Amino acid sequence: MPVRLIRDVIRNQTVLAMPAGATVREATRQMRDKGVGAVMVTDHHGKLQGIFTERDCLFDVVAEGVNPDTTTLAMVMTADPYTITADRKLGQALHIMHDNGFRHIPVVDHGIPVGMVSIRDALGSELSNFEREVVKKKELGEILG
Repeated sequence: MPVRLIRDVIRNQTVLAMPAGATVREATRQMRDKGVGAVMVTDHHGKLQGIFTERDCLFDVVAEGVNPDTTTLAMVMTADPYTITADRKLGQALHIMHDNGFRHIPVVDHGIPVGMVSIRDALGSELSNFEREVVKKKELGEILG
């Protein structure tokens, strides 16, 4: 199996970044609309300050009864998250996420977000292979049945 680089995983991504002063409600609506599980929080120069994930929303906002309309990302984000660069192997990102117990890692270029790797990205080729196997088993069953 060929080695997958992060640049290949994020090639067609649109970066979802918001300022630290954005509210949780604004961020979660953007996450929903873009179909992503995390937003990168940036300063006024576009540099990464933190990450806000669906888990942050669940544990730090919903479970705590915090108002999403008045709570800013700065109040509930994970500040200074681990990051990785696009020239690294996907496997390295997966190891960092596994070893540290999180599901998303921002990809940066000199501190500027250029993409996001999620644990789901690891399923790319593996999921395709699984789907092919399911089709083969179905076809084989029809032939033998």
